[in-house]
Amino acid sequence: MRAARCADRRFWWIIHAMTDTTTLPPLPDRLSVDPRSPYHIPAAFEREVGIKFNDKDRLDVEEYCISEGWVKVPAGKTLDRKGHPMIIKLKGKVEAFYR
Repeated sequence: MRAARCADRRFWWIIHAMTDTTTLPPLPDRLSVDPRSPYHIPAAFEREVGIKFNDKDRLDVEEYCISEGWVKVPAGKTLDRKGHPMIIKLKGKVEAFYR
């Protein structure tokens, strides 16, 4: 009996990880990194968000929409007259997930 209690204490983190019931909230259909956008949701960025676009991981996505199937990414290093990066819209298969 005593050995079983020691094993439980030694591996408490495994048991805790398997019984952890906290789940992450689902990602919204449309999300933007820009805080000026109406689609910017700060709670979604508490964990790192990953985007797969046409089955490739993209690290430079500014905004995405899963239902419409597009992402907005910066067009190189070009800036607009207000100093923000120029954005282009790419269409394809979009998947969002927590890393």
